[in-house]
This record gives sequence, C-alpha cells and structure tokens, in this order.
Amino acid sequence: MEREESIVIKRYKKGGHGHHGGSWKIAFADFATAMMAFFLVLWLISQSTEEQKVIIAGYFQDPSGQSDKASPYAIDLGGSPMVANQAGIGSPKEYKKQQDKMDELTEVGAKTTMAEQMEKQRLESLLTELKKKVKENPVLRKFKDQLIMDVTPNGLRIQIVDADKKPMFASGSAELKFYFEDILLELAPMVASVPNKISISGHTDATPFGTRDDYGNWELSADRANTARRTLLFGGVKKQQIAQVVGLGDSVLFDVKKPKSPVNRRIDILILSKQAELNLSGVSGKSKAVEKESANPQQPLLERKQLNIFDAQDKAKLNQP
Repeated sequence: MEREESIVIKRYKKGGHGHHGGSWKIAFADFATAMMAFFLVLWLISQSTEEQKVIIAGYFQDPSGQSDKASPYAIDLGGSPMVANQAGIGSPKEYKKQQDKMDELTEVGAKTTMAEQMEKQRLESLLTELKKKVKENPVLRKFKDQLIMDVTPNGLRIQIVDADKKPMFASGSAELKFYFEDILLELAPMVASVPNKISISGHTDATPFGTRDDYGNWELSADRANTARRTLLFGGVKKQQIAQVVGLGDSVLFDVKKPKSPVNRRIDILILSKQAELNLSGVSGKSKAVEKESANPQQPLLERKQLNIFDAQDKAKLNQP
C-alpha cells in the first residue's frame, strides 16, 4: 500500500524595517542652516564696498596678518575701513601704528592718574593743617561750628555758614561783620600758600529780598562774594589766584529741607583741583556740560551736586553745642 506524502507549505512573513529615529530631521536642519548661512554671506557681499571686499579677502588668504594684503581682523571694530597701498586697516604697519597710539594714551592716562592722586594727597594734607589751625587759633575756634571743610572731586572746599546769632553780613547788606572779616584774614595765608586757583561763591537763603526791582538775592549774593574776595586779597591771596567769583542766590541751598535756614546763607571758598581749573577755563574738552554753563554768568561753573552736599556729618557739626 502506497504511502501518501503530505505537502508542507512554508510561508515567510516579511517584517518591516527598524525604526529610523527621525535622524533625517537633524540632517535637514543642518542643510537648512547651511543654506541660510550661504544666502546670508551672499547678501553681505552684495552690500560690501570694494575696500571691504579687499579686507575680507585678505583675511581669508592669511588670517595671521603676516602679508601686506592680509588683515588679522575679519571685521574692523575701530572705525570705517580704509585701504592704503592695497593694505587693509589690519595690516602690520597700520596695526603697529594703532598699538603705539594706544600705548601712548595708556602712558598719558597713567601719568594723569598719578598726578591726580598726588594732588588729592596734597589737598588732604592742607585740609588737615586747616583743621589743626581752627583748633589752635582762638579766633577761628570760636566759629568752628560755622566752618565746614572737606575735599571734593573739584578741590578743597571751605564753607562758612551763618548762624542765628552770628551772621556774616548785616541783614540785606554786603557789609562784613568784624568777626567774619577776622575769619577770612586768618584763612587767607593758608589759601595763599598753595599754587591752586580758587573759586568764591556767595549764597543766600530762600527768603525773598529786595527793596528795588533790580536788586535781589542774586545781586546780594554776588556782592557778598566780591566782599569776601577783597578781604582775602587784603589778607595775602594773590590777585592771579582768583579764578571765579559768582553769586548763586538761593539756587543752591545748603539745607534743601529748610530753605530759609541760616546755614543757607554762606560763602564757599573752593581751592580748585587742576582738572576743575581746566574745566573752569574751558581748556579741557572732558567736561562739556561745565563749558556750556560758562556762557551764563549766573550759573555755577562747577558741578553743583559736588559743591553743595549737606550730609549727616555736616548737620552734626552744626548741631554741636
């Protein structure tokens, strides 16, 4: 009996490909970024001048900047590009010239800083001597509460302020009280001992004054400042040492919270620092605001905030018994 063979059919199930993880997105992003950079370069080149193209080409030919046509900088940050003899602004000759100029400016700046520090030390030394003189001098010692002295960025400042029972001038007048004249005559030799120029400013309180329409606090403060100037000259201060005499009325109050306080009536004597002296004369171009104010004779030529600071230390001096 014949045996029947069974037919076996094998079927293969085809599986899908493995998960690709989206790496094509990264590749496409890199491609898009490259295209954007390419078109950006094309746009920049179309906007560049011939001189700028020469500089850029020189940079890519020799980024180290060793050749005449090369530039150590792809883009100059120092100003508009200029080409001389087919050499970019970053050429060795131009670079050395700029470096020498920077070194020179650095040296000048260092010397200026040193000179300013030495001058500040000299003014602080003078301040110490003045304070010592006030303690030792019987005339000045009586009015120590009315003498406020400190070193500001503009120089050594001596402020002589009014008190309730010790006014410097007769009421509404530029006539000196005898004791205020003694104070100025005692201070004059110390002021004359330094080569610095001085600025004298007169101030009033905010009380309206004037029996005439053409004479008020402005005119009164200016007359009082001039009276102080004449007294200092009589005491030994040289005429050439006076740089400025100005009346500020009640525009720069000593005590802003109490505009009618006696301390607002004062005479300021400022021994000018060299920089402040240059600013005042209009020689220096560093202080345009100061130079601009010099056009108006009624405006202070020095920074008001620095010249008139009524701090807690000043108040403590005035409140001493």
